[in-house]
Amino acid sequence: MNIALWLHQTALLRAEAPAVKVGEALHARYGDYAARTRALARAFAGMGVGPGDRVALFAKNDPDYLAVMHAALWLGAVIVPVNAKLHPVEACWILADSGARIAVTEGGDLSALPEWPAGCREIGLRSDAFAAAAASGPQDRATPPRAVAGDDLAWLFYTSGTTGRPKGVMLTHANLRAMAATYTLDVDPALATDHPLYAAPMSHGAGLYNFQFMRVGACHVIPPGRGFDPGEIEGLAGSLGGLVFFAAPTMIRRLVAHARASGWRGEGVRTVIYGGGPMYLADLDEAVETFGPRFVQIYGQGESPMTITVLPRDMAADRDHPRAEARRGSVGYAHACVEVRVADADGADCACDAPGEILVRGDTVMKGYWNRPEATAETLAGGWLHTGDIGRLDAEGFLTLTDRSKDVIISGGTNIYPREVEEVLLAHADVAEVSVIGIPNAEWGEDVLAFVVLHPGRHCGPEALDAWCRARMAGFKRPKHWRFLEDLPKNAYGKVLKTELRERA
Repeated sequence: MNIALWLHQTALLRAEAPAVKVGEALHARYGDYAARTRALARAFAGMGVGPGDRVALFAKNDPDYLAVMHAALWLGAVIVPVNAKLHPVEACWILADSGARIAVTEGGDLSALPEWPAGCREIGLRSDAFAAAAASGPQDRATPPRAVAGDDLAWLFYTSGTTGRPKGVMLTHANLRAMAATYTLDVDPALATDHPLYAAPMSHGAGLYNFQFMRVGACHVIPPGRGFDPGEIEGLAGSLGGLVFFAAPTMIRRLVAHARASGWRGEGVRTVIYGGGPMYLADLDEAVETFGPRFVQIYGQGESPMTITVLPRDMAADRDHPRAEARRGSVGYAHACVEVRVADADGADCACDAPGEILVRGDTVMKGYWNRPEATAETLAGGWLHTGDIGRLDAEGFLTLTDRSKDVIISGGTNIYPREVEEVLLAHADVAEVSVIGIPNAEWGEDVLAFVVLHPGRHCGPEALDAWCRARMAGFKRPKHWRFLEDLPKNAYGKVLKTELRERA
C-alpha cells in the first residue's frame, strides 16, 4: 500500500478541514492540498518521473514541502529529502548518487553549478514554473495514488558516514507505515485537533512525523520564520493550541530559557518529542519543572527512523518511582515495532547493565544502503541493525546510551562526522595532518575542534582555513575552534590517538 493513500483518504473524508498553515494563516484545506499534490504529480510525470524514480527536495521548511513529498510518493517515486543546511556542492553529490530525475530547490539557481548532475532537472520552490506545476487542473478526487508493494522504496535519506561519502538509507512504504503506527502506540495519540509544528528540519525526523497527522486530518503548521524560534512557538501555542513538535535537546534548552524569561508555562503545547542528541538529566528536569509533563523521548537512527526506544511522558516526568532517576537518564525501552539487544564484539548478548553495541531488528529497519552492498551487509549482519552506538540494558529493559562509537559529533541535534571535515581540510595545500573532535558546548551540545599540523615552512591561520571550509561544506560542520600542533599523537600503527587529543582539549 502506498502511504500517500492516507492523504488521499483524508482529503475525501475531511475536504474542508485545514491542512496546512503558515503561522496562523491558512495555506490550504485538505481537499485543496490533495488537489495541489495531484497537480504536482501530473507535472512530475510530464517531466519523466515514474515509479522508482527519485525526486529530491533541497529547501528549507515550506508549506508546499509535504505536497512535493506526497506528489513523488503519489507516482510511486522515491523522495530524497536533502538537509537544507548542506553546502550546494554537497547537495549536488547526493543528487548525483541518488540519480535524482528532478530536484526541487529553494531558489532554482543551483543547476548552473559545475557539480550539478547531468539529467537532473531543477525547479525552484518559489518560481513561476513551480506555481504553474502546482496549479489545480481537472479535478479527479476519486483516483488514488499508484499502488505499490510494501517493500517498494518511498524515502531515500542520506546519512553521513565515517568512512567517506554519505550513504542513502532505503526506507520502504512498509517501514514508514510501521513507524507512523508505532508513534500512536508508544509516543502520543495523533488527534485531528493537533497542530503538528515544523520547527525542526522537515528533511529529517520532523518531516517523517507528518504521516500519522495526515492520516487523522490534523493541521500542519510551518512557523513564519521557517525554523526554530522560541518566541514564535510561544505565540503560536497561544493562538492555535494543541502544538506537537519534534525538538533536539539543544532546542529544548533554548525554549526553557525563553520561557523562564517570559513567564510562559507551556500553555498551548500538547507534546514535545525530543531526540537527536543527549538530553542531560538536569536539563530534562528543568524542562519538566517549567512546562510540566509534556515531553516524550525517542531514540532512533536514519536506519530505523525514530523507532528504537521511547521514554513516555509519564516516565520522563516521574520522580517517585524507586528507579525514577535511572529511567529518566535512559532513552527508554524498545518501541513496539522492534526488538533491541546489546551485544559484545562476538555478537553474544551482554549481561544486564553491561555495555555493548546496540542492535535492532523489526519492521522499521531499513531495506539497506543505496548502491552500498558491502556497507549493507556489514550493518545488517545476522538480520540485526548494528547501530554503532554503545549502551547498556537494565533488568526492566531500559536502554542507557554510554558512548557513541565512530566519533560522531552532535551539534544542535545534527550529526557531524569528523572524517568529512578532515577530508576538506586535508585538501588545503598548507595542511599536512588534521584530526577533528567534538568538545562540549552548553547551548549546542558540542562544537567542532580541529587539530592541525601544517607542512614545514607553511603559515596558515584559522581565518584562511575557515574560509576554505566555508566554500566547501555546510556552515554547521565548520570547526569553531583550532589548535595547531607540530605532530598528532599516534599509536604504534600510526593511528591518531583521539583520546589523547580529547585530554588535551
